[in-house]
Amino acid sequence: MLRVLLVISVLGSALIGGVDSHEESGEWSCQSDSELQLVAEFRPGTVTVDGHADDWKDIDGFEFSLLPALDPDDENEYKGGKMTVKALHDGRDVFFMLQVGGDYVYSKGDNNKCPSVALMFQIGQEASYHNMGGCKEGVSSCTNKTCKGHEVDIMHFSIGNAIPGRLYGGNPIDNGVGNGGDRFGHLVDLYAWNPHCRYLNGLSPSGNDTSAQNNWKGAWWHSSFTVHSGFVEEDNPYTSNGQKGTYFFEFSRPLRTADRLQQDVQFTIGATSKMSVAFWYPLGDLPWHGSGHFSVNCDWVPLDIISGSSTLTGTTKSGSVNASSVFALLLSVVSLCASVFVGYWVIIRPNKIPFTPMENL
Repeated sequence: MLRVLLVISVLGSALIGGVDSHEESGEWSCQSDSELQLVAEFRPGTVTVDGHADDWKDIDGFEFSLLPALDPDDENEYKGGKMTVKALHDGRDVFFMLQVGGDYVYSKGDNNKCPSVALMFQIGQEASYHNMGGCKEGVSSCTNKTCKGHEVDIMHFSIGNAIPGRLYGGNPIDNGVGNGGDRFGHLVDLYAWNPHCRYLNGLSPSGNDTSAQNNWKGAWWHSSFTVHSGFVEEDNPYTSNGQKGTYFFEFSRPLRTADRLQQDVQFTIGATSKMSVAFWYPLGDLPWHGSGHFSVNCDWVPLDIISGSSTLTGTTKSGSVNASSVFALLLSVVSLCASVFVGYWVIIRPNKIPFTPMENL
């Protein structure tokens, strides 16, 4: 469908502390496809977040080539296939489905030897796609004041401890602590100003705020699985490595959150947000590293949150047409009955009235 150069600023596997970011050689350049766009239609009651793609079959997707961040040339495209990104909303939550081909690889407890995905969204108006927000401050000087306007929102899912089809992300224990972590499945909610200044929601260089939450939910699946009744941890690795197939990553998050720290993107129905998608995959027997990911563009991808008014308008018009048709039919029936009644009085009823000549009047 679409063939674009794909790059995303690095999202390392570490949550806080040291970041394995890349050092670029030469001047940054980007040849982004200006016509690239994602659409989230209003489709309430359509999908269940379980990692399965069956309920997404009627939702249009957008297909992207996957190129590495450090060398975005066509010859280095991800060999497993394209990534299809789908989105929709139900008026309360926004949903995403990522589908990407890949031989099955899984190593329990080792995130870097399993596939991983991330979504990144612009929060601050000055936040650039390149360099994950683009704040010029270093790790010792980046704060919510020195990097104001460069905030980006990140959701990162590493599946090394996540059971297929099970729900991960925000949970009562981690949300009770007041940060964006996920100690069970590593589906974490972060924010950043640049690759060196990235933190779990609620954590910052100047101190922690326990009001933060992980608002994301997500699950994963692979098409080679033959069990659909549900896995448990003892079933790992869930199927044999090397199986051909497709990975599915499904996510949801409320359109609006209770964030008051400028760490979550806020989606608005009828408006456009800016986002990107990254994908990590262990090539050969080597674990992936933070900067060794594939991505869906070298700049922000617009995401339109479509209002449901167009659907409702169409329904209203259809309803009006149907009502008009019923009324016209009813009017025709009444007219026919009236015609029969008048005909009866004109033709039959007068024969029963005696004729009186004019001269007898």
